Amino acid sequence: VQLQASGGGLVQSGGSLRLSCTTTGVIYRFNDMGWYRQTPGQQRNLVASITYGGSTNYVDSVKGRFTISRDTAKNTVYLQMNSLKPEDTAVYYCNLVASRLPANSWGQGTLVTVSS
Repeated sequence: VQLQASGGGLVQSGGSLRLSCTTTGVIYRFNDMGWYRQTPGQQRNLVASITYGGSTNYVDSVKGRFTISRDTAKNTVYLQMNSLKPEDTAVYYCNLVASRLPANSWGQGTLVTVSS
């Protein structure tokens, strides 16, 4: 397994969670990484990304609430999620930032459920 996401769970609206993604493989260490999320019947969408140099980008719906970071020495990417909303409920995955990624490149993901 090259990508392993963890840290999801059930949280009340307004709560916080911290997701972690451990990676194996040099490709993940030196390239842009992102956190994606997917709800049933919907496509997987990128919500936060971080470059090798540490520059970050977010979709508008999570700006000011989510923070992506990475520890290159530990081959780990994090997503700190604060002020969670029910609409943040999804399975969260990490992967390279790319428009097309092989289906078999995705790890298991971690489920985040936010109750109202």
